[in-house]
Amino acid sequence: MPRGESVQSHDAPTAAMDPANRGSLDPWRLVHARRPTQTEQPTLESLYALSNGLLGVRGGLEEQGSPTQGTFLAGVWERTPIEYHERFPGFARTSDTRIPVPDGTRIRLRLGEALVDLDEGEWLNFEQALDLRAGCLQRTLHWRSPTGVSLQIDAERIVPLHTPNLLCIRYRVTSLDYIGPITLESALVASNTATEQGDDPRMGARVAGGLSITASDADHTLASICQRTRNSHIRLASGQRHRIAAPLAFARAIIEDAEGVQQHYTAELHPGGSVVLEKYIAYAWSRPEGGDTEASLLDAVAITLENALEHDFDAHRAAQASACDAFWQEADLHIDGDAAVEQALRFNLFHLLQSTGRDGSGSAAAKGLTGEGYEGHYFWDAEAFILPVLALTSPEQARSMLEYRVHTLERARNHAREMNHSVGALYAWRTISGDECSAYFPSGSAQYHINAAIAFGIRLYVDATGDFDFLVRGGAEVLFETARLWLQVGNYNPRRNNAFCICQVTGPDEYSALVDNNYYTNHMAQQHLRYAAVVAAQLAKEQHGDYLRIATAIGLSDQEIAAWLTAADAMYLPVDAQLNIFPQDDDFLDKPRLPLASHGEHEHRPLLLQMHPLTIYRHQVCKQADVLQAFVLAGNAIDHDAKRRNFDYYEGVTVHDSTLSASTFSIVASEVGYADKAYRYFLDTLRVDLDNLHGNTSHGLHMAAMAGSWLSLAWGFGGMRPVNGRPAFAPVLPAAWRSYRFGLRWQGQHIRVTVEANGVAYTLTQGAGAEVLHHGKLLALRAGQTIHMPLMPASSAHNLKGVIFDLDGVIADTAVVHHAAWKKLAADIGIPFDDAVGERLKGVDRRASLDILLEKASRPYSETEKEALATRKNEYYRQQIEGFGPQNLLPGARTAIESVRRAGLKTALASASRNAPLLLEKLGIANLFDYVVDANHISRAKPDPEIFLAAARGLGLAPGECLGVEDAAAGIASIHSAGMTAVGIGQAEALAGADLLLPNVAAFDIGRFTRMDIRSG
Repeated sequence: MPRGESVQSHDAPTAAMDPANRGSLDPWRLVHARRPTQTEQPTLESLYALSNGLLGVRGGLEEQGSPTQGTFLAGVWERTPIEYHERFPGFARTSDTRIPVPDGTRIRLRLGEALVDLDEGEWLNFEQALDLRAGCLQRTLHWRSPTGVSLQIDAERIVPLHTPNLLCIRYRVTSLDYIGPITLESALVASNTATEQGDDPRMGARVAGGLSITASDADHTLASICQRTRNSHIRLASGQRHRIAAPLAFARAIIEDAEGVQQHYTAELHPGGSVVLEKYIAYAWSRPEGGDTEASLLDAVAITLENALEHDFDAHRAAQASACDAFWQEADLHIDGDAAVEQALRFNLFHLLQSTGRDGSGSAAAKGLTGEGYEGHYFWDAEAFILPVLALTSPEQARSMLEYRVHTLERARNHAREMNHSVGALYAWRTISGDECSAYFPSGSAQYHINAAIAFGIRLYVDATGDFDFLVRGGAEVLFETARLWLQVGNYNPRRNNAFCICQVTGPDEYSALVDNNYYTNHMAQQHLRYAAVVAAQLAKEQHGDYLRIATAIGLSDQEIAAWLTAADAMYLPVDAQLNIFPQDDDFLDKPRLPLASHGEHEHRPLLLQMHPLTIYRHQVCKQADVLQAFVLAGNAIDHDAKRRNFDYYEGVTVHDSTLSASTFSIVASEVGYADKAYRYFLDTLRVDLDNLHGNTSHGLHMAAMAGSWLSLAWGFGGMRPVNGRPAFAPVLPAAWRSYRFGLRWQGQHIRVTVEANGVAYTLTQGAGAEVLHHGKLLALRAGQTIHMPLMPASSAHNLKGVIFDLDGVIADTAVVHHAAWKKLAADIGIPFDDAVGERLKGVDRRASLDILLEKASRPYSETEKEALATRKNEYYRQQIEGFGPQNLLPGARTAIESVRRAGLKTALASASRNAPLLLEKLGIANLFDYVVDANHISRAKPDPEIFLAAARGLGLAPGECLGVEDAAAGIASIHSAGMTAVGIGQAEALAGADLLLPNVAAFDIGRFTRMDIRSG
């Protein structure tokens, strides 16, 4: 089924969400400091989950045995037949579902003979904390029983990154005033199936089979369970052992045939005394149809536990902290100005670190190993969102993800044959084993773009690491086999001038299924074909023997590679003549927009859970970013203005029902100069799970959205993109922050990027030398060197060719003259006039200003009367400017304009005043402008972009080659809408949207945009 999300209210607030706590937040610890409600508990279990890519454990409390607490193994899943009333060739026949495995977190308490039920007692103090620096879950509870005795319970838990099949728990109970016997009942609780789907296809599915117990045993040393899945034929062994110290002693072992196994430990407890239980749980499993026996798996569990017991919990925790510290040094993250944002970014990165293993056996599931959402399936977002983060912060994990694709290539070939393709490979849209698991092919198998996402992941990984060996050892074969499929899907269409067209596919926007020429798919296919040809040529030249081996194995010829390039060059990527945007597909722009005003009681559910798919498909509505996604993954050759136009259009038809959407919109908004929107979308992707924004965090965390938050930081605000084998940056600084920092690993070197209000610093913290691009300028970093560069708006880089100035408030203070003229007119006709009205008139043309003034009129005015009033105001204004001269120029205005001309740039004036030419003559600067546009030349006033677009045309420049200088909010909006960078002159409160804010025109320095001084330190 398609993936969809919905926006709902928060149901599990953490300390990070409370504004009162924002200033005191520890960015390294996520804390929940009150008793969880029954509704909150499943969401908290997801937030506080621990995993290491192979083993995942939800964050439930040891004593409570929550029904949603679970433990998962990436390699343990069940296969269930998909039932159709009508089955056609190529339909997926089975689905893989990751199922819960025995949970080792359970530890129950008895005081004497009475079983402790925490719900029946009083919680005097509680705190659950996820220590992001140490990779450890900590919990403390001060609890008073119904009989009045009090205990303090402290628990710590790690899922070691260094031992992927091990769970470690330290559990301490301290008596505050209890005297008597205490029993700790440590259990390994069996599980045999997954949660039923119900009405929400995002949750799970019916599972036929599951895990059945084949053997169980328990004694004073080891308690174990052996299981087997019915259909996938996976064998599983799990076991637990303990480290204890006096006064705790072993009491007995219990085997419960269907429930699991237990080991009990007892002691006498006195006030101030404690008992400590260190618990270690290990797992071993076979591959489907694997040859591992029950005995061999039990032996593997026993060896893991024996090795674990050679060290105490503190040693395991120290090793975990060391592994986490290595990752945090790579991420090198800091936000100065908002501890809550830094905490959220660290939280998201920590879960990404946990989401993927390092042995090539799996990829990154949509929910990681934190819950049962989406059945544990891998999708395209593994390569399109998660891999880019790991490729730059934890390359070993990125390679593991791609090795999984290598290992499942034969399954992808089989799937291509199922889809009637004679050659090539088509990767499954959703899968665990490599087989297609989507029962709804319009938004499943039809998403051929997953092949291009995998190719993108390979390219980014190889660029970032220089790991050419990966291509030789399977990566190139994946790249070639997926590339050749595009010629199977596409065709040369004589009705479109023989353009290469790809028909009946579904792009990222699953609300437009089975379309022709989806822009994202065509664009990414083009990039895929070209990159595959480049890799083939490089292999043939540099490692000819390996290339011959690969080409011979798959029957690849030079003629086929030439055909790839021909198709890429002929790829159909039209521009709509009317809207000047890229049509999402051939029919998208012809459809009516979907009315989205209200959906009653269902307004917080995604459309796919409210409407029949055909109703959605018949309308112009996007579930998530589609065209814009192509800009992020492969948009280096697309110009700035095109990106802005497409952003403006598709923002209006996108409902963001997918958590994948916000980060893409944030990145593109940063790139095109929409600073406020970029930050709002960033917050949406940043806090998807911390604030439960889509109402289903209880099913597991949204890994791609978490990855999107880092991409919004590094690729959005940082402007990072791979360009010709180098990392390129175009940083901006969000207004809410004083500075930020992030790190990345590139070809074995570690680069730190620090962005502050006074500039950008690039530091090579590890490595001998690296090259980066700053707004297109090549910088060569040496070991330990920092290079400082100016912080520039993205579009004001080396391609700047013209500056367009506003007049009033920028060059001369004619605003006071206008103010006086309007005030005199208001007095003439008896309308109140104050500074608030005057501020609204700034930057607005005469007729629009008159309409604002007349809002408070006691009677309506005819068009003839309005024309007479506008003329009268103009006469008042002209009378006052008759005495103007150069002395009325604002300080520094002439110098600013002259500096632009000396820099070899063109100048234009864009003024809402019809008297602009007269004023320029009076001020003595008419000869400094190459082109003048005033209200006489346009039909629409600011904030419409017409006046700035007209000025750019008059200069013979593209809008993206121009800089606009304004003092009014309407003017800043006009500049942005025109696709230009906006420099604001004045106060921050009124000009928050400006890309660069200056106190006055005297502070304008064109060198800030054209000079590329380098200061080393």
